[in-house]
Amino acid sequence: MSALIVETAYGKVMGEQNGEICVWKGIPYAKPPVGSLRFRAPKTPFAWGDVRDATKFSPVALQTPSEVMKFLGSELEETNEDCLYLNIWTPGADNKLRPVMVWVHGGAFAAGSGSSSMYDGTSFASEGDVVVVTFNYRLGVFGFLHVGDAGGDEFVGSGNCGILDQVATLQWVKDNIANFGGDPNRVTVFGESAGAMSIGVLLASPSAKGLFHQAILQSGAAANVHSTSKAEKVTNRFLELLDIEPGNLNKLKEIPAEQLIKKAASLPYMSLVPVIDGVTLLQHPEQVLAEGGANDISILIGTNKDEYRLFSYFDPRWEKGDEKEITSIFEQTFGSSWEGISQKFPKGEKLTQTMYDELLTMKVFRLPAIRLAEHQVKQKAPVWMYRFDWESTVFEGKLKSCHALEIPFFWNTNEKPGMEKFTGEDTSEKRNLARNMHQAWINFAHNGNPNTPDLPEWPAYDLENRSVLLFNNENSLAHDPNSEERRSWDKAEIHA
Repeated sequence: MSALIVETAYGKVMGEQNGEICVWKGIPYAKPPVGSLRFRAPKTPFAWGDVRDATKFSPVALQTPSEVMKFLGSELEETNEDCLYLNIWTPGADNKLRPVMVWVHGGAFAAGSGSSSMYDGTSFASEGDVVVVTFNYRLGVFGFLHVGDAGGDEFVGSGNCGILDQVATLQWVKDNIANFGGDPNRVTVFGESAGAMSIGVLLASPSAKGLFHQAILQSGAAANVHSTSKAEKVTNRFLELLDIEPGNLNKLKEIPAEQLIKKAASLPYMSLVPVIDGVTLLQHPEQVLAEGGANDISILIGTNKDEYRLFSYFDPRWEKGDEKEITSIFEQTFGSSWEGISQKFPKGEKLTQTMYDELLTMKVFRLPAIRLAEHQVKQKAPVWMYRFDWESTVFEGKLKSCHALEIPFFWNTNEKPGMEKFTGEDTSEKRNLARNMHQAWINFAHNGNPNTPDLPEWPAYDLENRSVLLFNNENSLAHDPNSEERRSWDKAEIHA
């Protein structure tokens, strides 16, 4: 059998050679989630008899085009409700048992795909001798609309279909990756933003137990889930938009998919996220971690210095907003918490975009990451923490070290067309930083430890020193950076 034709549990797939790397694209890991399978947990894929061509990416999950995602290079040439496919990069489909890295893409649980050019696994496979898997999972209403309580057994798990798709991918990897040169007993899940938030759920999900052994969480942790009551409010609002009575939920399976996507665009941002449904997710992930539910998992976790700048930079209100409107932005964003948060600033101090970015970077990203690290450390699980401080040079440097900026560095895909629009022109400093981050991620996949000879000594995180590796043109080690903000937020008990 050709090295490019590989046997899976469901049939043979033929990939292609890309230099020294073998690549397979568009392998189904579940049945198409359409018709009667819409809003249902993924089912094992149909078997096929002939050799299946696996040289083209599949359609990506249905989603509403996003200006931010477009800026980040997310390609949406073809979307489809039939989207549950994965991709593999490997040095060879041989008998070697290489570490496996499974990527969970971000996009606020509503956008993105596993086939973005930023997520090209060639460099990891060629330079790191690892097997890389990327995949699509259901997004938005198809992945996270909770109708289980009202819909009965037929819709059990509907609010976590996107998470169950991720579990199905990991199960497929466990069952098949050895034939692609990977070790099913050495799997690292890694993800950014909603991808990292998904991993926070996977760490706490009984169905994912034993399917991965290490985790890298970038700009996301274990805080972004809904209670069933909150999820039901979102569902009821969505049903109102569709003029569907709560007792007639089967209509959701009859409405054209594009119409559901269009209506869902009217829901507030991040309304559709994983749900503590008592089936897929039994408790809040942070509670599960605090009780030792993932104490056997080594973790690398971190954030970017100016996470929220990506979102506020493209918000036109900051350019032309007067003082009253800017105050309104703060009040609307923080709601009932604003009174307590506002006391952090000297009386009469003018509110600014920088203040807003710092608050939301701490609230949405940094504080949840610190909490996850603390839970793991208290359970004596190994944790390494980083912060990405390098600032983009585009838009006169106004993006700073924003959300998602680290992606083309640790993937080592800065040379991909269009990346210069995000990260800036090519420089030796930029290449060195990419090489250092890329190697740290590779070492973590191999050893559960990100230290490399080219980085400062990077101790595991603990509650005494709180060591954090700062990635920049000059990498350095810091102890408890953002300590003042951390103590202030802990004291105020303002939760993310």
